[in-house]
Amino acid sequence: CLLFNEPMSAHTTFKIGGPADYLVMPTSFKEVSEIVALCQKYKVPVTILGNGSNVLVLDKGIRGVVLKFTDKLAYIKYENGILYAGTGAMLKDISKYSLRESLVGLEFAIGIPGSVGGAVFMNAGAYGGEMSQVVSAVTAITEDNKIKRFTREELNFGYRHSRFQESFSIILEIEFSLRLGNKNEIMTRMDDYTKKRESKQPVESASAGSMFKRPEGSYAGTLIEKSGLKGVRVGGAEVSLKHAGFIVNAGDATAQDVLDLIEKIKQTVYKKFQVRLMSEVRIIGEQ
Repeated sequence: CLLFNEPMSAHTTFKIGGPADYLVMPTSFKEVSEIVALCQKYKVPVTILGNGSNVLVLDKGIRGVVLKFTDKLAYIKYENGILYAGTGAMLKDISKYSLRESLVGLEFAIGIPGSVGGAVFMNAGAYGGEMSQVVSAVTAITEDNKIKRFTREELNFGYRHSRFQESFSIILEIEFSLRLGNKNEIMTRMDDYTKKRESKQPVESASAGSMFKRPEGSYAGTLIEKSGLKGVRVGGAEVSLKHAGFIVNAGDATAQDVLDLIEKIKQTVYKKFQVRLMSEVRIIGEQ
């Protein structure tokens, strides 16, 4: 599938973002490789978009080609004790699949609104779990357009970090090593995390997820709330009344509104607590 001049607001959980020159949805590893080769040949920039969570696309949009992985690259299968997922598979679907197979380890991911490729890229986590604890290998296209399987040791996982942030590689498939467990216990943990998330986070609002990395010794949401910023708005962007660690699109917010609000939050929190907040959300595109 190929779309021209496609608004990114239709493809991000923030519902914000200008147009991509080309939005391409490949259906196989081979297609991805061919698209990358073509883009390299004609020096066209390539941007990878997962489910569009944890990302802010700027108002002028994205030049070149945006790759979005859906359908054929969103498979989930369990073979010989390994759970395999295509890069476009949604984390919540992988969590539900692991529950059906009575596999322990992905309970934390039940409420994370992203694709597994994006989750590996960011080493996403919640409730004490993160991707680095369960991912055993990743198959990706490297900078020189070769398909390579990276072992866990090669993934350079850190807090909200993986090797894929350091070089242009495209994640294609993820392998999980999970142990068998008690289905009822797994379901109880998932239900508990879901209730916590729904009661404390603005899941009903358009957002990119948690906006800031956790500062040492504290929580971004706590510092923002103690700075009296809950509910503060810039244009259509608002600090969530439900959880101050989230910025929500309260209606027709532009990326510039969000950037201005991020800056206001950072300055206010630093003034009050001498803590420098760092954005967790990826900011891409042209301003």
